Amino acid sequence: MSIKFLAEDDRPREKFLQKGENSLSDSELLAIIMGSGSREESAVELARRILNSVGNNWHNLSKLSVIDLMKFRGIGEAKAISISAALEIGRRRSAQEIPENPRILKPEDTFKMMSPLLSDLQTEEFWALFLNRNNVVIHKKQLAKGGISNSSVDVRILFKTALEHFATGIILVHNHPSGNPEPSKDDIALTQQIAESGKLMDIRILDHFIIAQNKFFSFAVEKLVLI
Repeated sequence: MSIKFLAEDDRPREKFLQKGENSLSDSELLAIIMGSGSREESAVELARRILNSVGNNWHNLSKLSVIDLMKFRGIGEAKAISISAALEIGRRRSAQEIPENPRILKPEDTFKMMSPLLSDLQTEEFWALFLNRNNVVIHKKQLAKGGISNSSVDVRILFKTALEHFATGIILVHNHPSGNPEPSKDDIALTQQIAESGKLMDIRILDHFIIAQNKFFSFAVEKLVLI
């Protein structure tokens, strides 16, 4: 059966089988994820309307919560959950493409490793990368979630983890959902506190890295506080 004789909701799946996934448009891919449209419009039309609202940008779409998605006419809880789940799979796949033990030689290496985990989150998360003397990442750990402050990051756990993995260096990483990578006064104070603590154990804080969507700020590059 020719594609043109199929119901529009079925066309993306048929096109996928006949021509491969690379032949599908973004709206057709989203239509497959949703499975169906509504009485007023096909799945492709509904997908096109949703993508248009976010500038046809998957990164912007990933910022929408299930509640946000359900505000679109034709999107119920099941479709909203399917969209969010598919975007989360994409985020995790990107993170797993990173080599298991990457070597950090420049700020862009840190960004490449941590951006898939942090760039499109709506809340702050604080992570630490633990490195050996060759700047190879031997472990990474999330230390805090939500509003980041001196009290929310347990410095004892940070250095306990470093000692357990025989790390000689640490890169601190957190995100700014606002899109502004500039450090706050709290960011600077926390970095200084951790750097001073690390000197007592001969564990260097190599950088504090702030990710804000597709931008970043590196304390080491800007020579901000003593690291």
